[in-house]
Amino acid sequence: MALGARRIADAGVLTRRMNALEPLGETSVLCVDKTGTLTQNRMSVRALYSGETLQLIDEATSHIDEGQHELLEYLVLASEVDAFDPMERAFHETGNRCLANTEHLHADWSLLHEYSLSPGLPAMAHGWDAPQLDHRPVACKGAPEAVCALCRLDAAHTAAILSRAAQIASGGLRVLGVAKARHYGVDWPARQHDFDFSFVGLVGLVDPVRPDAAGAIAECQAAGIRVVMITGDYPSTAHAIAAEVGIGAGRIVTGDELAAWDDAQVRGAIATTDVFARVRPEQKLRLIEAFKARGNVVAMTGDGVNDAPALKAAHIGIAMGRRGTELAREVAALVLLRDDFAPIVAAIRLGRRIYDNLGQAISYTVAVHIPMVAAAMIPVILGWPVMLAPLHIVFLELIINPVCSLVFENEPERRDLMKRPPHRTQKALLSNAAFVRSAAAGVVLALIVLAVYAATVATRHDVSLARTFAFLVLVGGNVALIFAVRVIASRSMFRPAGVANNYIGLVLALTATALLLLMTVPTLARLFSLVPLLALYVFK
Repeated sequence: MALGARRIADAGVLTRRMNALEPLGETSVLCVDKTGTLTQNRMSVRALYSGETLQLIDEATSHIDEGQHELLEYLVLASEVDAFDPMERAFHETGNRCLANTEHLHADWSLLHEYSLSPGLPAMAHGWDAPQLDHRPVACKGAPEAVCALCRLDAAHTAAILSRAAQIASGGLRVLGVAKARHYGVDWPARQHDFDFSFVGLVGLVDPVRPDAAGAIAECQAAGIRVVMITGDYPSTAHAIAAEVGIGAGRIVTGDELAAWDDAQVRGAIATTDVFARVRPEQKLRLIEAFKARGNVVAMTGDGVNDAPALKAAHIGIAMGRRGTELAREVAALVLLRDDFAPIVAAIRLGRRIYDNLGQAISYTVAVHIPMVAAAMIPVILGWPVMLAPLHIVFLELIINPVCSLVFENEPERRDLMKRPPHRTQKALLSNAAFVRSAAAGVVLALIVLAVYAATVATRHDVSLARTFAFLVLVGGNVALIFAVRVIASRSMFRPAGVANNYIGLVLALTATALLLLMTVPTLARLFSLVPLLALYVFK
């Protein structure tokens, strides 16, 4: 497991809990966020909508219509002063570029009060001190429906704005609403609802899809892993991104629908739904529990404090290493060293490989100990001279342990590794059939070793010589069992995955060297109560 964790770290995933490596191979549902996982988290403003006018811009645009100036002005005012988030940076960059040499940039204003996002109100506002004005401007940005509610718009006006927001989002853009207000008092209200906001407009941002996202998702789907997108964005935005990366977007369930359903309805919906939009962080936990209730092994990505319960509830919680919060990283089983989708797929691939190789290591352990136990016990039971002493057992274990840790941990993946469905939950590492075949291989080697020992004792009447022949056969048989186990596991002796395992050659070389020393150095041979055959009969 430790060697597997090191290998997974090389792929860009830090393992915080070793017990997460085995479920990786069982993963049947992978729940992912859109922003920063499927997309590059490199946002830029692409659409400005104000006064019934929509203007499309790009990163080269340095001039916008006069009617869009106020929208961009209040968008910048509603953003963090020292922007770290890619979305906030995009607002500042666009404002500095498109509002240069206008009266809509306010370097002399001071931020006095902030209203943060909350689960109940996905909008934030900033209150400013403007020395030249008789009031304090308030700028707000957030989910369009939340901003419409703050502006107390009637149903018809709200429906028109949300329809325009959905139209902008259909191009794969993230859409926010912007509002403004004036505050004349000294003390700031406790809630944003206490301001008399007026609606300013909508802004759309593009976040490019990662180039490798579609290929990685296709690889997961070929491996029988269902990829589910859970995002807070608009349904039309989620639909566009899902279609681009290859996630089935036939039906989209929203957070409002989840809130209205009971658990049975949620479990029914997840059977046919791969895209969930406008989902609040606390609803992610409900979705994870619903997938688990259907018997799925669930992996989930997350980065925020509110994602922590869902990350902990998932069989495999995967936290974003760069933009993830400390709490998210603390509860997660795996942490991505780079915020990307590809390392997740690489970790699942390696998890399946680790599972396969652990099975082979256990199979080898079963097979190799049968002749060892037989060689130590059968001669004693039958009244023969002792074949193996404690020193011989130690020597043999020095071969077995490196074989298990080096050879089988480095076994290359099979060709069909990511083309077969996940193995069943709680499936034994070693099936009954594999156990019987491994044991049979060990029994065959035990019979050969005992036959060589008995025949030599009977014909030559030399216990040391008989022990030497039997020990050579036993050590050589242990090496031969490596190939037998590979045949049992993959029906191919030498290249089970089309790629050579170089560590087999290393084990063969080390074993041959050790036997050569035993057979040529009399002192070593006497230590093991063996006959130095090469020294006596070849190099004499």
